[in-house]
Amino acid sequence: MQISRRSFLQYCTFASASLGLGPSELIKLGQALAASKAPSVLWIQGAGCSGCTTSFLNYTSLMPPVDAADVLISLNLQYHPTLSGGAGRTVVETINAAENFILIIEGSIPTAFDGHTCIPWSDKGQDVSFFQAAQTLAARANQVIAIGTCAAYGGICAMGSNPTQAKGVGSALGIKPINIAGCPPHPDWIVGTLLPLFMGETVSLDNNGRPLFIYGQRVCDQCPYHRRGEARSYGVNGLCMEALNCQGRSTNAPCPTLQWNNGVNWCIAAGSPCLGCTEPTFPSSGSARRGGRGGQGRGFGRQGA
Repeated sequence: MQISRRSFLQYCTFASASLGLGPSELIKLGQALAASKAPSVLWIQGAGCSGCTTSFLNYTSLMPPVDAADVLISLNLQYHPTLSGGAGRTVVETINAAENFILIIEGSIPTAFDGHTCIPWSDKGQDVSFFQAAQTLAARANQVIAIGTCAAYGGICAMGSNPTQAKGVGSALGIKPINIAGCPPHPDWIVGTLLPLFMGETVSLDNNGRPLFIYGQRVCDQCPYHRRGEARSYGVNGLCMEALNCQGRSTNAPCPTLQWNNGVNWCIAAGSPCLGCTEPTFPSSGSARRGGRGGQGRGFGRQGA
């Protein structure tokens, strides 16, 4: 479905308001999209659950654009393994011919066995590993964005014995991508990061490669339930979850203010402690990281990516 630039900018208004972007930025974005030199987007998926794509696709609106596909069409999406209509040789030719593009990588990059535990496509009869594809495209891209904690730091795919030696994009490729961490990240975090890039602007990053305007504050500092009575069991709404190993003190994300599912709820408000899914140490338990106050906790034994 193709939508008008006006409709797309309406979406950007909604998505950017919660992230502190104003009308002047939207005007610049419209000018950038109208220019012939506007970049396109290639989105590739490695080892993971496709949850980041699913999170992005969960965006809905009563007015155009009605879903995330409309947004990505407006951003000249050249390839996405879930959203693209093409297949086979046509897709490979599109990827090989791509120029002036932003590369989005979802999922971690398996590096063991020459990367052949993850094969996204073949070219001229030869399997292309995800490791190889990411290396080739990252070298040609205007900018590389790692979507989700698996892509950013290895995440769940790198936990435990990690037999495929899955790694985050930066570690595997030896580059410094923009990390949109989260398991999964909020769709507005993705859109909010793409906006300045399409306007040719630089995104300021924290020490973990994340946009400061998104990940600049701890969850605990924004949480309305902080020190508002301590919950002693899960599923109790409206109380501080620190006694249940909530990791809000060591996790940076705007979940308390932005919330999820179009502002319906977020983890702590639903009676679950923050799991720290935007951090390089995820997955791990609160007790494994800093000593739980309210119980044993259970760690997952993740190896570093």
